[in-house]
Amino acid sequence: MSELKRTSLYPLYADIPGVRCIDFGGWDLPVQFSGIHKEHEAVREAAGLFDVSHMGEFMVSGPQAESFIQYVTVNDVTTLAPGQAQYSAMCYPDGGVVDDLLVYKLEEQSYMLVVNASNIDKDWEWLQQHLTDGVQMTNKSDEMALLALQGPKAEDILAPLIETDLTKLGAFHFLQNINLFGTVVLLSRSGYTGEDGFEIYLPAADAPAVWKGLLEHGDAHGLLPAGLGARDTLRFEAKLPLYGQELSQDISPLEGGIGFFVKLNQTDDFIGKEALQQQKSSGVPRKLVGIEMIDRGIPRSHYPVFVGDTQIGEITTGTQSPTLKRNLGLALIDSSHAAIGTQVEVEIRGKRLKAEVVSVPFYKRARKGADSK
Repeated sequence: MSELKRTSLYPLYADIPGVRCIDFGGWDLPVQFSGIHKEHEAVREAAGLFDVSHMGEFMVSGPQAESFIQYVTVNDVTTLAPGQAQYSAMCYPDGGVVDDLLVYKLEEQSYMLVVNASNIDKDWEWLQQHLTDGVQMTNKSDEMALLALQGPKAEDILAPLIETDLTKLGAFHFLQNINLFGTVVLLSRSGYTGEDGFEIYLPAADAPAVWKGLLEHGDAHGLLPAGLGARDTLRFEAKLPLYGQELSQDISPLEGGIGFFVKLNQTDDFIGKEALQQQKSSGVPRKLVGIEMIDRGIPRSHYPVFVGDTQIGEITTGTQSPTLKRNLGLALIDSSHAAIGTQVEVEIRGKRLKAEVVSVPFYKRARKGADSK
């Protein structure tokens, strides 16, 4: 059995009382620091700081970099200017998802792709298979750390620490070469919680000093370190997909609820475009919907969903919403049953319990600044 990987912050949090670490895709990561609900509430009401250094970063450059990324991703990378990022996905020819990712345009002919930790090796291999002349790729995943400062107080915490007016930094925009606690970082207005916030890319060796500095400075604002548990409940409430649950090799981006980011009208070809066009024109067979329990019970991943005696799909993610205090789930079901108000049943421990299809996202913050994946 291979040894679990650890981020450069592990020595700081490994021995904190209350911290519980788990194996997450081969990484030894904290699922909670002080409690999932407490951390969740901190992000909704003040701010939370996440170590997401397990994510992967690929640098792509060269005269053909833009056309290469355009071919392997579903969004339109030609719309990006330096300093802008976009959410996207890579697909197989049949429309299934290789991974969802962020594309950062660092400068002309230079990009950073940020991929899911569990898919780093698979994604690298997939991209290498399609690499063309005029494109250079470097895997910087092991050299970089990533911190996510999320919540309504995130800007108040960060603003006094840097010499930049953050009020002018919009969603999916980023700044390079920002000095923060003595290190140079890339600062992106993005996140995975449904709240305003920032993602901070920096050298792994410098991450402990920035982590400690942010927690110390943010303490007066209610900032708490937060783990994977709260990250999952936060993204779930905001209907932000998790690869392996809402998206996969067997679930297309149109089925998984990110069709907005699939630019089928662009003239450029991309891998999976033909299959996705066909799926859209003939009617997407399955749809990701929100489910609320009527009977008492909590829907969990892979619980089957029924109408009558027919299974129409399954829960992809479910929990009792910490913010809304309702038993909710995301479910991938036959599109013919996806209308709001449709009565369904979820099988929980051998019993069929009543539920209904409800609108999503379950939680949407009052807009002031930025929101993203």
